[in-house]
Amino acid sequence: MADKFISVEFDDRAIVKALQELQRATGDLTPAFNEIGERLVESTVHRFETSTAPDGTPWAPNSQVTYEAYLDRRSGDYLDGKRVGDKKGYFRKDGRVSARSAGILSSKKPLIDSGTLSEQIHKNLIGGHTLEISSSMEYAAMQQFGGTRAEFPQLWGDIPARPFLGISSEDEDVVLSIIKKYLEDGF
Repeated sequence: MADKFISVEFDDRAIVKALQELQRATGDLTPAFNEIGERLVESTVHRFETSTAPDGTPWAPNSQVTYEAYLDRRSGDYLDGKRVGDKKGYFRKDGRVSARSAGILSSKKPLIDSGTLSEQIHKNLIGGHTLEISSSMEYAAMQQFGGTRAEFPQLWGDIPARPFLGISSEDEDVVLSIIKKYLEDGF
């Protein structure tokens, strides 16, 4: 739904001070915000590759339910955690995961299935004074903050928070260096 969004605000005194100085010097933050936005989008997308939050903590691993649903979308139905039948070699005759499936599951990273969420990270400039990094995916907030079946009965299981939006300490350094470059170059 278009009216649903999440907001993660960031307030770093050094960055705010540098942006205020840049605004006074140039009167236009748009060029710097465009470059900063591109770098923050790249950093956010990279978190999906490393399965880490902005503060560097690893995301919670996938649950058994996630693995079963992942294979189910590829191979068929389950009964009590075991595959019923075997059309594609994902399961052995006794219902246990085949070597093929084990290989697939060993590379299954959290928040990566179709890749849509990481592909829908965008920068938005608002009024020349606000930079927003966001996702257009409706389920992004659930992945960012997590949720339980008690709170959201439609879930098939509890979902741990796996923060991907935010600014890391490395991002802070990059943002400050971009602002410094614009101050020195007089853009």
